[in-house]
Amino acid sequence: MPHYDTLIIGSGSAGGILAARLSEDESHRVLLLEAGPDYTSAESLPDDLRYGFGTPSGIFSVTHDWGYNATSTPAAPPIAIPRGRVIGGSSTVNATIFLRGIPEDFAHWVALGNDRWSWEAVLPYYRKIESDQDFHDEFHGSDGPIPVGRYGPEEWPEDQRAWYAACLAAGYPESPDMNRPGTTGVGPYPLNSRSRVRYSTALAYLLPARGRPNLTIRGNALVQRICFDGVRATGVEAVIDGGLEQISAGRVILCAGAIASPQLLMLSGVGPADHLHSLDIPVLLDRPGVGETLRDHPTAGLLWRVRSDFPANNSAHFHQVGLRYTASGSEFFNDMIVYFGVRPAEQTLFVRPTINLTLSAGRLRLTSTDVSVQPSLNYDYYSHPFDRQRQREAIRLCIALLDYPDFEKIVRAPLQHPGDALEDDDALDRWILRHADTGHHSSSTCKMGRESDPLAVVDQSGKVYGTEGLWVVDASILPETVRANINATVLMLAEKIADWLT
Repeated sequence: MPHYDTLIIGSGSAGGILAARLSEDESHRVLLLEAGPDYTSAESLPDDLRYGFGTPSGIFSVTHDWGYNATSTPAAPPIAIPRGRVIGGSSTVNATIFLRGIPEDFAHWVALGNDRWSWEAVLPYYRKIESDQDFHDEFHGSDGPIPVGRYGPEEWPEDQRAWYAACLAAGYPESPDMNRPGTTGVGPYPLNSRSRVRYSTALAYLLPARGRPNLTIRGNALVQRICFDGVRATGVEAVIDGGLEQISAGRVILCAGAIASPQLLMLSGVGPADHLHSLDIPVLLDRPGVGETLRDHPTAGLLWRVRSDFPANNSAHFHQVGLRYTASGSEFFNDMIVYFGVRPAEQTLFVRPTINLTLSAGRLRLTSTDVSVQPSLNYDYYSHPFDRQRQREAIRLCIALLDYPDFEKIVRAPLQHPGDALEDDDALDRWILRHADTGHHSSSTCKMGRESDPLAVVDQSGKVYGTEGLWVVDASILPETVRANINATVLMLAEKIADWLT
């Protein structure tokens, strides 16, 4: 049986970093397993993976996808949950918006029992991952592997200029650097792409590490379960290129993401005992929190048809300028975000008012003991009344902003719009619940916290409570999601934990 010092399951935002960092020790043998294909060079990546925009798929790639679907609300049809099944994971298919969590997020993490994750403790790792092209100060990194830049006002197309002007006219402040603590309002998104190239962990971390003899990367490797001797993780059983293999390791790190990581834990006997018994899975360890507190940033998107003479722009990212603000009556700073832009392929204006910190949470459960069968995903969006209240306000705000005069030259007619439901809270709630959709930021299904917390699954280093030799390091361990696109935070988390594991 092949043996490694560390075996990492999943090559995404966290797994790619851990493989690169742990293999810096030449004496430490690292195996990285990826369920999707492994592209070994930038040139071999298909264009929709290599480039962050300007391809037929737009800014997201769905050609290497797990194909998950989920329940958003009881009133809505099933929604797709795109997740990357490829080297680099979802960092290879995402929209490249590189927003950080804010200091208030990490103050809450500390309050939940994670005192090693204060803002002061995470800022050095946010700086470590990036090379910011625009800002050079104590808040930004200048020599990290991920280039981060923003479109300047002189580059914004007409729709982005109109959005910016409308937000300023409505009284929102300018926010030229959204990654600076305390900023709010309207401004350019930080993006981890350069010359259209999406800087995933596959390019930024794994590509420079590929020549190391102590690092092995294997694609098309679907892990079936984690193997244990008592409560010690000893390796995995995986189907690799169609053949079943057992591989042993001194340490197993699960980096399969907020959906596949809890799924694999439960298939391996770690999870809610009653649920595992219902599927005749032998219970190794009763951890009720596995699959619970499923978080996301829910939205109910709005669409307008664009005028026929409005020029399609395929040469730039269509999310360039965004709006962050605090909802009326909210105690949570910057708890709302609006994504905006004209999608060139469909020639539609796309507005996504999104709750950046929800009070609702969902649940993940197995539907089969076969790892190739996706688990049940119920996000239970808007189950908390304050989430519905904030979404109502956001929809009304966005529709009012589209009344700004500059949009007369851009917008022709609404396509997805609440219409008369705008005038009545109950009617608008029903519209929201029918149109609820994902913000693409699933997290918190194996959350870190105090061992006394019945829903905590891992300690502050990602080690699974009650086990030996087993860690989870990915978006699933966030105690609560951050008020930002989560990719930058997952990279930061992996860099920080890598320091503890070396």
